[in-house]
Amino acid sequence: MSSLKANFDELMVKLQAGRELAHAGFEPVYYLVFPPGQILDVKRMMPARIARLSNDGWDVHVFSIAEHILDILKKAPLREVWIEADRKNPLDWDKANESIGNLLSRGALKERLENQLQELRDRKSAILLVTDLEALHPYLRIGAIESQLYGEFNIPTIFFYPGVRTGKTRLKFLGFYPSDGNYRSVHVGG
Repeated sequence: MSSLKANFDELMVKLQAGRELAHAGFEPVYYLVFPPGQILDVKRMMPARIARLSNDGWDVHVFSIAEHILDILKKAPLREVWIEADRKNPLDWDKANESIGNLLSRGALKERLENQLQELRDRKSAILLVTDLEALHPYLRIGAIESQLYGEFNIPTIFFYPGVRTGKTRLKFLGFYPSDGNYRSVHVGG
């Protein structure tokens, strides 16, 4: 199994090659795939990864899926209804997960990511790191959001993906979801 450092080094080479190519039709979307058991290691290494990218001349921005989901939930119109329902039946996770999944499926998270990409569109050397993908479980998978944003990835975007690579373009989110090949991106690791 390759190490996180070796995979990040390989990703850096691909980023530089993509930076030099930048041809029409190429969307600079990269997945750094790592075993779910290494989620905490990836989080611990993030400051060093951000520093390395900055030192290499990148204008680094981070989009935390977990932070955005939390903010969406805090602002949800049905939040008080959900809290009251949870008080009445705190072990009814299926119902709560279904409600949260419905909210996120309506596009609020996709819109936030799209807005971030638009905001960074004209910034020289901007790069976006999308972290905390595990927070999507059990509501969504990032492939659904990526496919809806096809054509919008105008800056290099790295998804830190906890899962297993099951082929050149197929990924298994968190190692237990069914393998999904709906990715139009470069995969490293896994």
